[in-house]
Amino acid sequence: MNRKNNRLILNIAQVLIWAGAMLLPAAATWLISGDSNRFAMNFWPTFYMLLPISLVYLVNYFVLVPKLLFRKQVVWFIVLNILLMALLNAPNFYPRGEIPEPIREHLQRRDILAFRIPTIITAGFFQLVFIFLAIGVRSIIRSNDIQYQLQEEKRKASEAELTWLKHQLNPHFLFNTLNNISSLTQIDPDKAQESIGELSDTLRYALYDTDTDKVPLAGEVAFMNNYIRLMQLRCNELTEVTTDWDLPAGDVKIAPLLFISPIENAFKHGVNARMKSFVHVVLRPDGRDLEFRCENSLFEKTGEDHIGSGIGMENLKRRLELIYPDAYSYEHDEKDGTYQVRIVLKNLLA
Repeated sequence: MNRKNNRLILNIAQVLIWAGAMLLPAAATWLISGDSNRFAMNFWPTFYMLLPISLVYLVNYFVLVPKLLFRKQVVWFIVLNILLMALLNAPNFYPRGEIPEPIREHLQRRDILAFRIPTIITAGFFQLVFIFLAIGVRSIIRSNDIQYQLQEEKRKASEAELTWLKHQLNPHFLFNTLNNISSLTQIDPDKAQESIGELSDTLRYALYDTDTDKVPLAGEVAFMNNYIRLMQLRCNELTEVTTDWDLPAGDVKIAPLLFISPIENAFKHGVNARMKSFVHVVLRPDGRDLEFRCENSLFEKTGEDHIGSGIGMENLKRRLELIYPDAYSYEHDEKDGTYQVRIVLKNLLA
Protein backbone atom coordinates (compact mmCIF):
# COMPACT_ATOMS: atom_id res chain seq x y z
CA MET A 1 0.00 0.00 0.00
CA ASN A 2 1.54 3.33 -1.08
CA ARG A 3 1.77 6.52 0.94
CA LYS A 4 -1.09 8.18 -0.95
CA ASN A 5 -3.50 5.42 0.05
CA ASN A 6 -2.23 5.50 3.63
CA ARG A 7 -2.87 9.24 3.80
CA LEU A 8 -6.40 8.81 2.43
CA ILE A 9 -7.15 6.13 5.04
CA LEU A 10 -5.78 8.39 7.80
CA ASN A 11 -7.97 11.31 6.71
CA ILE A 12 -11.10 9.17 6.47
CA ALA A 13 -10.32 7.63 9.86
CA GLN A 14 -10.19 11.02 11.54
CA VAL A 15 -13.60 12.01 10.17
CA LEU A 16 -15.03 8.67 11.26
CA ILE A 17 -13.55 9.07 14.76
CA TRP A 18 -15.37 12.37 15.22
CA ALA A 19 -18.59 10.91 13.86
CA GLY A 20 -18.19 7.94 16.20
CA ALA A 21 -17.60 10.24 19.19
CA MET A 22 -20.92 11.95 18.45
CA LEU A 23 -22.84 8.73 17.97
CA LEU A 24 -21.29 6.46 20.58
CA PRO A 25 -22.93 7.83 23.79
CA ALA A 26 -26.41 7.81 22.25
CA ALA A 27 -25.87 4.38 20.67
CA ALA A 28 -24.62 2.95 23.97
CA THR A 29 -27.67 4.28 25.83
CA TRP A 30 -29.99 2.89 23.18
CA LEU A 31 -28.37 -0.56 23.26
CA ILE A 32 -28.46 -0.70 27.05
CA SER A 33 -32.00 0.60 27.54
CA GLY A 34 -33.60 -0.62 24.31
CA ASP A 35 -35.51 2.67 24.12
CA SER A 36 -35.09 4.29 20.69
CA ASN A 37 -36.44 7.60 21.98
CA ARG A 38 -33.47 7.92 24.29
CA PHE A 39 -31.15 7.78 21.28
CA ALA A 40 -32.28 11.21 20.06
CA MET A 41 -32.34 12.59 23.62
CA ASN A 42 -28.66 11.68 24.07
CA PHE A 43 -27.45 12.29 20.52
CA TRP A 44 -28.35 15.97 20.09
CA PRO A 45 -26.70 17.30 23.25
CA THR A 46 -23.51 15.38 22.37
CA PHE A 47 -23.70 16.56 18.77
CA TYR A 48 -24.06 20.24 19.72
CA MET A 49 -21.23 19.94 22.24
CA LEU A 50 -18.74 18.24 19.90
CA LEU A 51 -19.69 19.93 16.62
CA PRO A 52 -17.75 23.20 17.25
CA ILE A 53 -14.66 21.31 18.48
CA SER A 54 -14.72 18.85 15.58
CA LEU A 55 -15.15 21.65 13.02
CA VAL A 56 -12.26 23.61 14.51
CA TYR A 57 -10.03 20.54 14.40
CA LEU A 58 -10.99 19.36 10.90
CA VAL A 59 -10.87 22.83 9.29
CA ASN A 60 -7.41 23.39 10.79
CA TYR A 61 -6.20 19.90 9.92
CA PHE A 62 -7.36 19.91 6.30
CA VAL A 63 -7.10 23.61 5.39
CA LEU A 64 -5.65 26.20 7.74
CA VAL A 65 -2.55 24.40 9.00
CA PRO A 66 -1.24 23.02 5.66
CA LYS A 67 -2.41 25.93 3.50
CA LEU A 68 -1.55 28.86 5.79
CA LEU A 69 0.57 27.98 8.83
CA PHE A 70 3.05 25.74 6.97
CA ARG A 71 3.31 28.37 4.24
CA LYS A 72 4.27 31.09 6.74
CA GLN A 73 0.89 32.86 6.48
CA VAL A 74 0.69 33.11 10.26
CA VAL A 75 -1.39 36.31 10.42
CA TRP A 76 -4.10 34.89 8.17
CA PHE A 77 -3.97 31.63 10.12
CA ILE A 78 -4.68 33.49 13.39
CA VAL A 79 -7.32 35.81 11.90
CA LEU A 80 -9.28 32.99 10.26
CA ASN A 81 -9.15 30.90 13.44
CA ILE A 82 -10.50 33.83 15.46
CA LEU A 83 -13.33 34.29 12.96
CA LEU A 84 -14.05 30.57 12.96
CA MET A 85 -14.18 30.40 16.76
CA ALA A 86 -16.37 33.52 16.93
CA LEU A 87 -18.79 32.02 14.42
CA LEU A 88 -18.98 28.68 16.24
CA ASN A 89 -19.42 30.37 19.64
CA ALA A 90 -22.06 32.84 18.46
CA PRO A 91 -24.91 30.77 19.98
CA ASN A 92 -23.28 31.22 23.40
CA PHE A 93 -23.74 34.99 23.12
CA TYR A 94 -27.45 34.59 22.40
CA PRO A 95 -28.58 31.81 24.74
CA ARG A 96 -32.06 30.41 24.57
CA GLY A 97 -33.69 28.14 27.12
CA GLU A 98 -30.83 27.92 29.63
CA ILE A 99 -32.16 30.76 31.81
CA PRO A 100 -35.74 30.45 33.15
CA GLU A 101 -38.10 33.06 31.70
CA PRO A 102 -39.05 34.68 35.06
CA ILE A 103 -35.35 35.25 35.79
CA ARG A 104 -34.61 36.42 32.23
CA GLU A 105 -37.18 39.25 32.57
CA HIS A 106 -35.23 40.74 35.48
CA LEU A 107 -31.76 40.42 33.86
CA GLN A 108 -30.06 42.91 31.61
CA ARG A 109 -28.30 41.77 28.45
CA ARG A 110 -24.88 42.15 30.08
CA ASP A 111 -26.06 40.02 32.98
CA ILE A 112 -27.08 37.28 30.61
CA LEU A 113 -23.67 37.41 28.94
CA ALA A 114 -21.99 37.26 32.36
CA PHE A 115 -24.09 34.18 33.05
CA ARG A 116 -22.65 32.60 29.87
CA ILE A 117 -19.01 33.68 30.30
CA PRO A 118 -17.84 30.37 31.93
CA THR A 119 -19.38 28.41 29.05
CA ILE A 120 -17.78 30.69 26.46
CA ILE A 121 -14.35 30.44 28.12
CA THR A 122 -14.59 26.65 28.43
CA ALA A 123 -15.66 26.25 24.80
CA GLY A 124 -12.88 28.56 23.59
CA PHE A 125 -10.29 26.68 25.67
CA PHE A 126 -11.22 23.30 24.22
CA GLN A 127 -11.26 24.73 20.71
CA LEU A 128 -7.75 26.12 21.22
CA VAL A 129 -6.60 22.74 22.50
CA PHE A 130 -7.87 21.04 19.36
CA ILE A 131 -6.31 23.72 17.14
CA PHE A 132 -2.94 22.87 18.70
CA LEU A 133 -3.77 19.17 18.35
CA ALA A 134 -4.39 19.65 14.62
CA ILE A 135 -1.06 21.50 14.37
CA GLY A 136 0.70 18.68 16.21
CA VAL A 137 -0.78 15.89 14.07
CA ARG A 138 -0.04 17.78 10.86
CA SER A 139 3.52 18.52 12.04
CA ILE A 140 4.17 14.82 12.68
CA ILE A 141 2.83 13.92 9.23
CA ARG A 142 4.89 16.69 7.64
CA SER A 143 8.03 15.54 9.46
CA ASN A 144 7.47 11.97 8.24
CA ASP A 145 6.95 13.24 4.69
CA ILE A 146 10.20 15.20 4.84
CA GLN A 147 12.09 12.15 6.16
CA TYR A 148 10.57 9.99 3.42
CA GLN A 149 11.54 12.52 0.74
CA LEU A 150 15.08 12.71 2.10
CA GLN A 151 15.34 8.91 2.05
CA GLU A 152 14.01 8.82 -1.51
CA GLU A 153 16.50 11.46 -2.62
CA LYS A 154 19.30 9.56 -0.90
CA ARG A 155 18.20 6.32 -2.56
CA LYS A 156 18.05 7.96 -5.99
CA ALA A 157 21.47 9.52 -5.45
CA SER A 158 22.90 6.15 -4.43
CA GLU A 159 21.39 4.45 -7.49
CA ALA A 160 22.82 7.16 -9.74
CA GLU A 161 26.23 6.80 -8.11
CA LEU A 162 26.14 3.02 -8.47
CA THR A 163 25.31 3.37 -12.15
CA TRP A 164 28.18 5.78 -12.59
CA LEU A 165 30.58 3.46 -10.76
CA LYS A 166 29.52 0.48 -12.87
CA HIS A 167 30.01 2.47 -16.06
CA GLN A 168 33.50 3.30 -14.87
CA LEU A 169 34.24 -0.35 -14.13
CA ASN A 170 33.37 -1.69 -17.54
CA PRO A 171 35.62 0.58 -19.67
CA HIS A 172 38.44 0.20 -17.16
CA PHE A 173 38.24 -3.58 -17.38
CA LEU A 174 37.87 -3.57 -21.17
CA PHE A 175 40.85 -1.29 -21.67
CA ASN A 176 43.23 -3.64 -19.83
CA THR A 177 41.80 -6.81 -21.41
CA LEU A 178 42.09 -5.46 -24.94
CA ASN A 179 45.70 -4.50 -24.26
CA ASN A 180 46.42 -8.09 -23.26
CA ILE A 181 44.83 -9.48 -26.42
CA SER A 182 46.72 -6.97 -28.54
CA SER A 183 50.02 -8.14 -27.05
CA LEU A 184 49.05 -11.80 -27.57
CA THR A 185 48.42 -11.36 -31.30
CA GLN A 186 52.09 -10.51 -31.76
CA ILE A 187 53.34 -13.49 -29.70
CA ASP A 188 51.03 -16.35 -30.66
CA PRO A 189 48.37 -15.57 -33.31
CA ASP A 190 46.85 -19.08 -33.14
CA LYS A 191 46.32 -18.87 -29.41
CA ALA A 192 45.01 -15.34 -29.81
CA GLN A 193 42.41 -16.65 -32.23
CA GLU A 194 41.42 -19.32 -29.70
CA SER A 195 41.12 -16.67 -27.00
CA ILE A 196 38.71 -14.56 -29.04
CA GLY A 197 35.84 -16.88 -28.08
CA GLU A 198 36.68 -16.49 -24.40
CA LEU A 199 36.97 -12.76 -24.85
CA SER A 200 33.59 -12.69 -26.59
CA ASP A 201 31.94 -14.47 -23.64
CA THR A 202 33.71 -12.19 -21.19
CA LEU A 203 32.68 -9.01 -22.99
CA ARG A 204 29.10 -10.21 -23.43
CA TYR A 205 28.84 -10.81 -19.71
CA ALA A 206 30.47 -7.50 -18.76
CA LEU A 207 28.38 -5.43 -21.17
CA TYR A 208 24.97 -7.13 -21.08
CA ASP A 209 24.55 -9.70 -18.30
CA THR A 210 25.62 -7.26 -15.59
CA ASP A 211 22.92 -4.69 -16.36
CA THR A 212 21.04 -5.68 -13.19
CA ASP A 213 21.45 -5.07 -9.48
CA LYS A 214 22.37 -8.68 -8.70
CA VAL A 215 23.66 -11.60 -10.79
CA PRO A 216 23.94 -15.34 -10.04
CA LEU A 217 27.18 -16.18 -8.24
CA ALA A 218 27.85 -19.05 -10.68
CA GLY A 219 27.80 -16.64 -13.62
CA GLU A 220 30.13 -14.26 -11.82
CA VAL A 221 32.58 -17.10 -11.10
CA ALA A 222 32.53 -18.20 -14.76
CA PHE A 223 33.27 -14.61 -15.75
CA MET A 224 36.20 -14.37 -13.30
CA ASN A 225 37.53 -17.68 -14.60
CA ASN A 226 37.49 -16.41 -18.18
CA TYR A 227 39.08 -13.18 -17.11
CA ILE A 228 41.90 -14.96 -15.25
CA ARG A 229 42.60 -17.19 -18.27
CA LEU A 230 42.83 -14.11 -20.47
CA MET A 231 45.18 -12.45 -18.01
CA GLN A 232 47.35 -15.59 -17.94
CA LEU A 233 48.03 -15.19 -21.64
CA ARG A 234 50.72 -12.65 -20.90
CA CYS A 235 52.27 -14.70 -18.08
CA ASN A 236 55.19 -17.10 -18.49
CA GLU A 237 56.24 -20.23 -16.62
CA LEU A 238 57.56 -18.17 -13.70
CA THR A 239 54.03 -17.19 -12.71
CA GLU A 240 51.81 -19.52 -10.67
CA VAL A 241 48.08 -18.86 -10.93
CA THR A 242 45.61 -20.89 -8.88
CA THR A 243 41.87 -20.61 -8.30
CA ASP A 244 39.72 -22.33 -5.71
CA TRP A 245 36.01 -21.89 -6.34
CA ASP A 246 33.84 -23.46 -3.64
CA LEU A 247 30.33 -22.42 -4.61
CA PRO A 248 27.66 -22.58 -1.89
CA ALA A 249 24.43 -24.43 -2.51
CA GLY A 250 21.36 -22.53 -3.58
CA ASP A 251 20.64 -19.62 -5.89
CA VAL A 252 23.07 -17.08 -4.47
CA LYS A 253 23.22 -13.65 -6.09
CA ILE A 254 25.74 -10.85 -5.66
CA ALA A 255 26.46 -7.45 -7.18
CA PRO A 256 28.06 -7.83 -10.63
CA LEU A 257 31.78 -7.29 -11.28
CA LEU A 258 32.42 -7.05 -7.55
CA PHE A 259 35.65 -9.06 -7.30
CA ILE A 260 37.29 -8.24 -10.63
CA SER A 261 39.25 -5.23 -9.36
CA PRO A 262 41.34 -7.20 -6.80
CA ILE A 263 42.12 -9.82 -9.48
CA GLU A 264 43.07 -7.14 -11.97
CA ASN A 265 45.17 -5.45 -9.30
CA ALA A 266 46.90 -8.75 -8.50
CA PHE A 267 48.00 -9.31 -12.11
CA LYS A 268 49.05 -5.70 -12.47
CA HIS A 269 51.26 -5.60 -9.36
CA GLY A 270 51.91 -9.28 -8.68
CA VAL A 271 53.33 -10.60 -11.95
CA ASN A 272 56.91 -10.13 -13.09
CA ALA A 273 58.21 -11.72 -16.30
CA ARG A 274 61.73 -12.13 -14.88
CA MET A 275 60.97 -13.30 -11.32
CA LYS A 276 58.87 -15.97 -9.67
CA SER A 277 55.42 -14.63 -8.93
CA PHE A 278 51.98 -15.91 -8.04
CA VAL A 279 48.29 -15.05 -7.97
CA HIS A 280 45.97 -17.13 -5.77
CA VAL A 281 42.20 -16.56 -5.82
CA VAL A 282 39.79 -18.21 -3.39
CA LEU A 283 36.01 -17.98 -3.10
CA ARG A 284 34.27 -20.06 -0.44
CA PRO A 285 31.36 -20.02 2.00
CA ASP A 286 32.11 -19.35 5.65
CA GLY A 287 28.97 -20.16 7.63
CA ARG A 288 26.37 -17.69 6.35
CA ASP A 289 29.09 -15.43 4.94
CA LEU A 290 30.74 -15.49 1.54
CA GLU A 291 34.51 -14.98 1.61
CA PHE A 292 36.64 -13.81 -1.32
CA ARG A 293 40.40 -13.76 -1.01
CA CYS A 294 43.00 -12.70 -3.55
CA GLU A 295 46.69 -13.09 -2.72
CA ASN A 296 49.61 -12.16 -4.94
CA SER A 297 53.33 -11.56 -4.93
CA LEU A 298 54.10 -7.87 -4.80
CA PHE A 299 56.21 -5.94 -7.28
CA GLU A 300 55.40 -2.30 -6.63
CA LYS A 301 55.33 0.04 -9.57
CA THR A 302 57.30 3.23 -9.49
CA GLY A 303 55.77 6.66 -8.91
CA GLU A 304 52.24 7.03 -7.54
CA ASP A 305 50.90 3.78 -9.01
CA HIS A 306 50.70 1.74 -5.79
CA ILE A 307 48.74 -1.45 -5.26
CA GLY A 308 45.26 -0.83 -3.97
CA SER A 309 45.23 2.81 -5.08
CA GLY A 310 43.72 2.52 -8.57
CA ILE A 311 40.30 3.54 -9.84
CA GLY A 312 39.04 -0.05 -9.77
CA MET A 313 39.87 -0.59 -6.09
CA GLU A 314 38.42 2.76 -5.04
CA ASN A 315 35.23 1.98 -6.96
CA LEU A 316 35.08 -1.45 -5.31
CA LYS A 317 35.22 0.07 -1.81
CA ARG A 318 32.54 2.62 -2.66
CA ARG A 319 30.26 -0.02 -4.20
CA LEU A 320 30.58 -2.18 -1.09
CA GLU A 321 29.53 0.78 1.06
CA LEU A 322 26.50 1.48 -1.11
CA ILE A 323 25.30 -2.07 -1.84
CA TYR A 324 26.22 -3.86 1.40
CA PRO A 325 26.12 -1.21 4.15
CA ASP A 326 27.07 -2.72 7.54
CA ALA A 327 27.05 -6.17 5.88
CA TYR A 328 30.60 -6.54 4.59
CA SER A 329 34.21 -6.41 5.66
CA TYR A 330 37.16 -5.33 3.55
CA GLU A 331 40.72 -6.06 4.62
CA HIS A 332 44.04 -5.73 2.84
CA ASP A 333 47.46 -6.65 4.12
CA GLU A 334 50.98 -6.23 2.77
CA LYS A 335 53.61 -8.46 4.37
CA ASP A 336 56.91 -10.05 3.30
CA GLY A 337 56.45 -9.28 -0.39
CA THR A 338 52.88 -10.58 -0.42
CA TYR A 339 49.70 -8.58 -0.80
CA GLN A 340 46.29 -9.96 0.16
CA VAL A 341 42.74 -8.61 -0.18
CA ARG A 342 39.95 -10.26 1.79
CA ILE A 343 36.29 -9.38 1.29
CA VAL A 344 33.48 -10.93 3.29
CA LEU A 345 29.81 -10.47 2.40
CA LYS A 346 27.97 -11.10 5.65
CA ASN A 347 24.73 -13.08 6.07
CA LEU A 348 24.47 -13.58 2.33
CA LEU A 349 23.86 -17.32 2.43
CA ALA A 350 20.77 -19.08 3.72
